[in-house]
Amino acid sequence: MARSKSVRTEPVKAVSGEAAPNPVWFKPVMLGFMLLGLLWIIVFYISGSVWPIESLGQWNILVGFGIMLIGFLMTTRWR
Repeated sequence: MARSKSVRTEPVKAVSGEAAPNPVWFKPVMLGFMLLGLLWIIVFYISGSVWPIESLGQWNILVGFGIMLIGFLMTTRWR
């Protein structure tokens, strides 16, 4: 009897139904976003509200937290 070949249509899982691991660049980018946001806020306070973008004023804090939030949201996809 001849065997028929089946075509696999579902994505390949890593181990027993678990999702595949993240690419190598994922963790450094995730940590980079968190550190960049923290540094943004630190520089804002140390410079006396002049740096990184003086025209934003107090909105620099929101920008820093937004950058950190991107990093923290990436942690939900980290395997």
